[in-house]
Amino acid sequence: MTPPPAWAHLRFFRERLPQVEAALAADDRAILPPAHQTFAALEALPPEEVRVVILGQDPYPTAGHAHGHAFSVEPDVRPLPRSLANIFKEMEDDVGASPEDGDLRGWAREGVLLLNTALTVPEGAANGHAKLGWSELAKEILAELSQSPRAFILWGGHAKSFCPFISGADHLIVSSSHPSPLSARRGFFGSRPFSRVNHWLRAKGDREINWMRT
Repeated sequence: MTPPPAWAHLRFFRERLPQVEAALAADDRAILPPAHQTFAALEALPPEEVRVVILGQDPYPTAGHAHGHAFSVEPDVRPLPRSLANIFKEMEDDVGASPEDGDLRGWAREGVLLLNTALTVPEGAANGHAKLGWSELAKEILAELSQSPRAFILWGGHAKSFCPFISGADHLIVSSSHPSPLSARRGFFGSRPFSRVNHWLRAKGDREINWMRT
């Protein structure tokens, strides 16, 4: 795996990636997303262009869904994964509309880093690579991005557990329950993350996120 140039200075790529690669090579299951999309979220955004981070857990374990951006799916995927459908429901309640399909790569072009804490998953085995070592990369990325004020969206207990790696007092941290069907009604619905991020950006003189961008 070739580290994304803008992030290659992170210690993970020198010290931990070889171990992760060896573990992946030893896993005889199909690995998702396709290898060329493993670092897609980081390749789309260098650190200085990140304005918002949405932290996910691991890629969708269904072949043809994941493409390297947390919560996002290929544009032809129907029906949408249930968590993503709930994200769109909250967005419609919050800002009055949602994208036409589940491909969220337009958000990356707005400066939204859709980062999973594990960048790979065995097909059909959700969280199958949760202990592979990828979480160290997520921690380093959050620490790197803490150097300037940014918005961080943390959905669910897993994402919230990474909050200690966000330092500094000038960030916006939006946290709630996860959008999954099991927990969306326990605080995700009604949390208004999209308008809250845009209000914060506007208050500091930055342009809002166009959540409808494709």
